[in-house]
Amino acid sequence: MNANSSNQVAKNIRRIGFFIVLFYLFIVLIMKVLEANNFFGYSLSSFSSDIFAPPSLKHLCGTDRLGRDVCLRTLQGSSIALEVVFLAIFFALIFGLPLGLLSGYFGGVIDKYLSLVMDTIFSIPVILLSVVVAFVLGKGIINASIALCIVYSPQYFRLIRNQTILIKSETYIEAARVSGADFKTIIFKYIFPNVITPLPILLTLNAADAVLVLGSLGFLGLGVPADVPEWGSDLNLALAALPTGIWWTALYPGLAMFFLVLGLSFIGEK
Repeated sequence: MNANSSNQVAKNIRRIGFFIVLFYLFIVLIMKVLEANNFFGYSLSSFSSDIFAPPSLKHLCGTDRLGRDVCLRTLQGSSIALEVVFLAIFFALIFGLPLGLLSGYFGGVIDKYLSLVMDTIFSIPVILLSVVVAFVLGKGIINASIALCIVYSPQYFRLIRNQTILIKSETYIEAARVSGADFKTIIFKYIFPNVITPLPILLTLNAADAVLVLGSLGFLGLGVPADVPEWGSDLNLALAALPTGIWWTALYPGLAMFFLVLGLSFIGEK
């Protein structure tokens, strides 16, 4: 396969990823509008007498052990997943990016201690660190986002720091210093636009990973509150029913998580 064919394949994969993520965003928008207008007439977490009802015209994806509609909870879980992942990546970016710029530009003691802290955090396994932070902070959308933020911040720090170290030695940076430009002008006008080019790929890959980590936190009961529809917690509830042949309570949340991770990963395809 030649280079042109490889590039075309990569573009097609990214295009598929964009369509998948846009579909999830469309679902979230539709659900928000319907909920705001009380279209369903009840809460998505409300109970009914149809316990473990199989998929049917009344309940397209069946119901769980509490009588809640699996389809509606799975669709609502898309909103929670995208919200937490967006907040987590946003917090990690605004935290890791400026620290990476400062560390790479000034070097010395600042770089030494920041690198030590970030490398220590980076060396801890993602699941272990997120579980510990989520346990300390407690359940909640913001707390789950902060837990994921702490996990991913070192990656942005390391990327931006290394890029800054490379770029600050370029001749045009030296020319800016000689011309009398202060460090803020050099960092934000000359260095910043050149160090952010690799960020989109890392953003999408981290977002895909964050969906899985959030699901893991929910599965362990450390994500969002129990009354909030979330894929990981729904999979945890479905685990006990699987040996009895109740497959639908695990299938649909699992597929929803799988396709969102797939779409985000496809967008990051080089």
